[in-house]
Amino acid sequence: MVPPRAFLPAGVVNYVTPTGMELLMQERQQILDERDAIDTGGQEADARVMRNFLNAKLELLENRIKIAKVMEPKKRDEIAFGSRVSVRMNGEEMQLQITGVDEANAAQGKIPFTSPMAKGLFGHHVGDVFDISIPTGIKTIKVLKIE
Repeated sequence: MVPPRAFLPAGVVNYVTPTGMELLMQERQQILDERDAIDTGGQEADARVMRNFLNAKLELLENRIKIAKVMEPKKRDEIAFGSRVSVRMNGEEMQLQITGVDEANAAQGKIPFTSPMAKGLFGHHVGDVFDISIPTGIKTIKVLKIE
């Protein structure tokens, strides 16, 4: 069984940052390299299973790359796709970047544009204070900086 890619709702454009596209292409090359390096070692059945698994992963990735639309982050005075923002949320300062779904990584502060947090941030400016409803509850946000 091949794990699914990061969730992208049907009909939603697969926006990616230039870095996100580069990561997708690196992942593609890694899968190709792994597939090419399979050594049967006399175990052709095992090698075939592994090749099939990698081909299935590659197909999912290729489909995602095919529908990707690279969006260059632009310096704006309002939060948009690709923005890097500093916010204060319920008294705690944090840095976030709004990215594509495949590039998102909560531990690095990269949130997908499809998330409730990103949707709540879009369009706001430095100094704005507002509430966002996210799965963990309602959070008060103050925008400190936009890059």
